[in-house]
Amino acid sequence: MFVLVNLKAYPCDPIEIAEAVRDVSDASGVDIAVAPQTAHLSQVAETGVETWGQHVSPVEHGSHTGSTLAEAVADAGATGTMLNHSENRLKLADIDAGLAAAERVGLDTTVCANNPEQVGAVAALGPDAVAVEPPELIGTGTPVSKADPDIVTDAVAAAEAVDENISVFCGAGISTGEDLVSARELGAEGVLLASGVAKADDPIAALEDLVEPL
Repeated sequence: MFVLVNLKAYPCDPIEIAEAVRDVSDASGVDIAVAPQTAHLSQVAETGVETWGQHVSPVEHGSHTGSTLAEAVADAGATGTMLNHSENRLKLADIDAGLAAAERVGLDTTVCANNPEQVGAVAALGPDAVAVEPPELIGTGTPVSKADPDIVTDAVAAAEAVDENISVFCGAGISTGEDLVSARELGAEGVLLASGVAKADDPIAALEDLVEPL
C-alpha cells in the first residue's frame, strides 16, 4: 500500500512531519510520501522522505505568473504530484496538460476524482494513478471504505476498464490502520490522507498506528 500524506495548507511543521514519515516508512517498510506546500518542497525533500507536489500547473516556461511550474517542483526534489484535488479542481483539458507537464520532468502522477465516473474519465488521460475522494467525506474521519465501499470497488473497475496498469487509491476520511486494510480489501493500492497526520498532536504515533496493521 502507498500512503500519501497531504499537508494541504494546515498550520503544521512540515519538517517535523516529513521526518516522522521518513522514520516510520523506514521502520515499517510501508511506502509513505508527503505532499507539503510548494514553498516547503525543497526543505521536506532534504529530509530524505519521498516528496510530492500538491499540484503542478498546465503550463510550460513562459509568462505564467502565479503558476506552479513542473520543472520547479521537480528541481525542488519532488518525485510525484497530485492533480485535480477536490479543493483545487481542474478542467479535463487542464488535467491533460498538467499530466503532460509532469511527464515532461518525470514526476509520478495521481489524479483525484470525486466518483467512479470521473475516475474512468481521468484514467483515459493516462496518469500513473487515480484517487477516488468523495468531497463530502474529506476531513470527516469517516472513510469512504465504510461510508460507501461500492465507490471504491466501482472506481477500481472503472480504472481497470481503461487501463489495468493504472493504480487506484482512495481518500477522504482515512485516518486509521483499519481504514487502510479496508481500502486494500476493496482493491485500492494506496490511500490519500491529511488531517489524521497533519493535525495530530503526535504525528509519529498517528503514523505508527496507521501502518501497524500492514
